[in-house]
Amino acid sequence: MKKLRLGIMISGRGSNMRAIVEACRQPDFPAEVVMVISNKGDAAGLVYAHNCSIETAHVNLKSFEDKDAYEAEITRRFEAMNVDLICLAGYMRILNDSFVQHWQGRMINIHPSLLPKYKGLNTHQRAIDDGEAEAGCSVHYVVPDLDSGEVICQAKVAIDAGETAESLATKVLVEEHKLYPHAIKLIAEKF
Repeated sequence: MKKLRLGIMISGRGSNMRAIVEACRQPDFPAEVVMVISNKGDAAGLVYAHNCSIETAHVNLKSFEDKDAYEAEITRRFEAMNVDLICLAGYMRILNDSFVQHWQGRMINIHPSLLPKYKGLNTHQRAIDDGEAEAGCSVHYVVPDLDSGEVICQAKVAIDAGETAESLATKVLVEEHKLYPHAIKLIAEKF
């Protein structure tokens, strides 16, 4: 079985990246992580990936003349590793349209809401404030318009009485860690 070659982009601890790496350790999982790139050199996720013998790189925007050159370096590194699919996993920068278009159909993200509801930030508090009965997460294809690409799959959680943004975030994160590998498996089956 040819495995889908994954490149992951992170900015921090990389908890979703860890869930993907763990899923890829299963012999029958149809993907493998071949590279993890972070825009932050002190990202805990880089240490984890390195300890898992995954190629890692810190690509720092400040080292380049502009954002286009920075993103071109990310593309160069992923293409050198023959990456089939980029997974954004807590990567906290907006990507230029040119980068997104280059990887369109081959880049996905996880978002902590039931898209198309609550694009952007503060998703949990906004859902609570609106009196929603449920919240959740979505894995979607990345397109130039923020959080607007085709949804691949979603997971739902109940919003309980007295729920806080923090407690809801904790519940949703548990589902994110299951949903992201599931989405990769669905894509690999069609690749």
